Amino acid sequence: MEYVSTRGGVGVVDFEGALFSGYAADGGLFMPRHVPSLDRDSLRRWSRLSYPELAKELCSLFITAELVPRSTLNDLIDRAFSRFRHKDVIHLSRLKDGLNVLELWHGVTYAFKDLSLSCTGQFLQYFLEKEQKHVTILVGTSGDTGSSAIESVRGQKNMDIFVLLPKGFCTQIQELQMTTVIEDNVHVFAARGNSDEIDAPIKDLFADVDFARKYNLMSLNSVNWSRIMVQIVHHFYAYFQCTPSLDTTPLPVVEIVVPTGGGGNITAGCIAQKMGLPIRLVAVVNSNDIIHRTVQHGDFSLSESVKATLASAMDIQEPYNVERILWLLSGSDSHLVKTLMERFSELKSLKLPADLHRKLSETLRSCSASDEDIVRAMKRCWEENRYLLCPHSAVAAHYHYSHPDGACFHQKFSCLSFLSSTPRCCLAPASAVKFQDAVHRAGLVPQLPPEITALTAMETRSTLLERGQDWAQALRERIVAAAQQW
Repeated sequence: MEYVSTRGGVGVVDFEGALFSGYAADGGLFMPRHVPSLDRDSLRRWSRLSYPELAKELCSLFITAELVPRSTLNDLIDRAFSRFRHKDVIHLSRLKDGLNVLELWHGVTYAFKDLSLSCTGQFLQYFLEKEQKHVTILVGTSGDTGSSAIESVRGQKNMDIFVLLPKGFCTQIQELQMTTVIEDNVHVFAARGNSDEIDAPIKDLFADVDFARKYNLMSLNSVNWSRIMVQIVHHFYAYFQCTPSLDTTPLPVVEIVVPTGGGGNITAGCIAQKMGLPIRLVAVVNSNDIIHRTVQHGDFSLSESVKATLASAMDIQEPYNVERILWLLSGSDSHLVKTLMERFSELKSLKLPADLHRKLSETLRSCSASDEDIVRAMKRCWEENRYLLCPHSAVAAHYHYSHPDGACFHQKFSCLSFLSSTPRCCLAPASAVKFQDAVHRAGLVPQLPPEITALTAMETRSTLLERGQDWAQALRERIVAAAQQW
């Protein structure tokens, strides 16, 4: 399995090369040169697997046995999921009115990112121990990525992790899950800026090729292929849980509703489709609706500013994984993708070519939800099921409640393809325990487990980055200082 950059400016790499790179040197993102396809017999066999076993099968398609022996890969994945609270790792709750909620949040930090990052942490440790290397991990977080990334590598001697969080834009619990980790290899920065602004100094450091090479910089944001790879598993598991049968021809379609911020989960869904999984994807967003506008109108352009919403982890204006989707849909046309993304980088505004927009709107449906929509969905789900949704999961539930009869909501598609008989699965990326303010806003009562309550009494450690300060330079200095301890 070989990996190439979406912009075509670097040579092929293997899984290890993609894992340790984050962004490619040409500014693109790594993708498998060829996406494997599965036949009906393989799908039927996979349908009987548990989530961990399914993860092993899927990852083995993208990581060669020469690089990681299959028995070792199995052990790494078992170790990754050993700290999850649910016996099945993830769980499908079947609620009233056909609302199927796939709970992806049973990991240590109560967020779906624990799934991919726990595996990625194990993959990193395997290669680092094998080759006696040290890496510097840079992570920008809108709330959940930072804590999941920290938990995946905390205490490891051959990794230092530097996390930038947007001060005031995360919930208190999200911030505490990062700042209460007191480990020598964990460095947390609280920047007075939004989620997109904190990405800028990270991109600057990666763009400094000499610095990046000297200190072995890498990313654990969803620019990292390993995270996308593991997230593909969600879609297969959701399909197998919700499909009525695998014995019909053609195979039944399952609609998967994906709360979308940076676009990693929806990209994973597009890859699952390309592998032959018969799913219909819906990207649901909050008021930061660039992906919705792109799907509906081909308008990949920034709004004036990032809007703070109840679904704070999705308060993102620059969903970098859209680049991977455009590469897939363009037939791996790296020249086109490079041209488009460079234009977007310069102008922060891009109109997709008509043919590419047509392919995107045939691949994805989309919907946006306001804070009021989120609150209504949380209230209704509680009243009907006594089930608490986090605000991000409520964005998906809003779509479900708004389209109970499969009504057509995109003029380009026939209503015949939206019949109510199509099963639907809403991905739930986080637990409501992390979003007390949103739960209160819906007039509901948070249900806090002891380990979350205990965070408020723990020691915290972080470095404040003020506006006007050179954030990239502050990071450089800390990275250099940490490297002296290697």
